[in-house]
Amino acid sequence: MALASKKVLITGIDSFTGYHLKTHLKKQGYNVYGTVFSNGDEAETFTCNITNKENCLHVMRQIQPNFLIHLAGISYVGHDDVEALYKVNTLGTQNVLDALCTSESNVQKVILASSATVYGDQGCEELEESMCPKPANHYGISKLAMEHMARGYFAKLPITIVRPFNYTGIGQPEHFLVPKIVSHFKRREQTIELGNLHVAREFNDVAFTCKVYEKLLESTMDSDIVNLCSGKAISLMEIISLMNAIAGYEIEVKVNPSFVRDNEIKRLVGSTQKLEKTIDHICPIELEETLRKMYEA
Repeated sequence: MALASKKVLITGIDSFTGYHLKTHLKKQGYNVYGTVFSNGDEAETFTCNITNKENCLHVMRQIQPNFLIHLAGISYVGHDDVEALYKVNTLGTQNVLDALCTSESNVQKVILASSATVYGDQGCEELEESMCPKPANHYGISKLAMEHMARGYFAKLPITIVRPFNYTGIGQPEHFLVPKIVSHFKRREQTIELGNLHVAREFNDVAFTCKVYEKLLESTMDSDIVNLCSGKAISLMEIISLMNAIAGYEIEVKVNPSFVRDNEIKRLVGSTQKLEKTIDHICPIELEETLRKMYEA
């Protein structure tokens, strides 16, 4: 593929994922452009509020992307402004897709970031794409609504909807679980307050996630949904044990009832079957390596 035809637009490029994805795709030879909510003063960065249709259209006409990875949105499950979740995650995505259609960009692939939380608690060990979603919180519902809305654009745009499972890495905000834990150890705190201790999640490295996005960008998948996952779950207390070893001391864990979410999903691990039929296998990075990088950063 010629370099001129590798113009990718990442919405929310100043986010945790956006920063790492920009760095990764540039190394792969992509011309990377991005949107930010405010202060887009770099040559390849544009200010865009995705809840504003005219903002979206202006950006699409300016960039005319060959590829779009839509990351902009509210990514924190515990976000307390319910109305904003739907306005940004669902209607904001509609504005982006409408702008892409109206701008008549020669787009070869559109990737929309949904979330594994759309599955809810399925009562089984492994979650795969054919399951009927039943999200347990407004964040998950807003992402599922986005998916349903996006299906209406399948005939107009080459869309792949991605359901990422949990991932982490350097630069992730501390209100997310793993950075919160690591930051406590970096400060040599003696205690940490957490919510439900009896949960297990995938905690993949953001570098793994970026590689999967790249391969999906180059895949032939169209008008479909796929998990972005490794199929490996780890319990919260296993993370604490790993950090005890890395930091060289044991932290005391206390449960704060205010941190315990209603309808907490006990286990989230994805089936990799569909992903591995779509792209070549990518080796996940061991969580211990990720935690050590975060602790030493």
